Amino acid sequence: MTERESNSAASVHQISVSQGGVPKLPVLEAAVGELGLEGDAVANPDIHGGPERAVCLYSLELIEALAAEGHPIAPGTAGENVTIRGLDWSLIQPGARVRVGDQVLLEVTRFTTPCATIRASFKDLDSNRIHHNLHPGWSRAYTRVLKTGAIRQGDHVEVLEVGR
Repeated sequence: MTERESNSAASVHQISVSQGGVPKLPVLEAAVGELGLEGDAVANPDIHGGPERAVCLYSLELIEALAAEGHPIAPGTAGENVTIRGLDWSLIQPGARVRVGDQVLLEVTRFTTPCATIRASFKDLDSNRIHHNLHPGWSRAYTRVLKTGAIRQGDHVEVLEVGR
């Protein structure tokens, strides 16, 4: 399977925003600016947000696998802004460029470090279940916005450049 085939059917499952904290709640569309999604705020700007952590991505399939393990996780409860369906999550590495819809271009800057705010999404209240250093491949990813625009639920998602 080629890189293009591995993510050609990927799409935005859910767009999530909040006025700070979790769960982030679904919206059908959002404007994406250099500092993230319009209508989204972060509770602790020293840890979250800013141009290098503007948009948080996560995989629907990983959320479903975690739920199958008994964790009470759902799209938006782990604080991600965009939940993606059908993407080969192994392509999401720092440096990867991801097009969302026809307008928005993101670049993965780092894996997120889970914090206590999302602990309710885990049966043992241990959000380290999605810590990249402990469980590689299970983490959410922070991105910077290279091209602003609008995104909508159902938009296609494509990895244009694989990260390092």
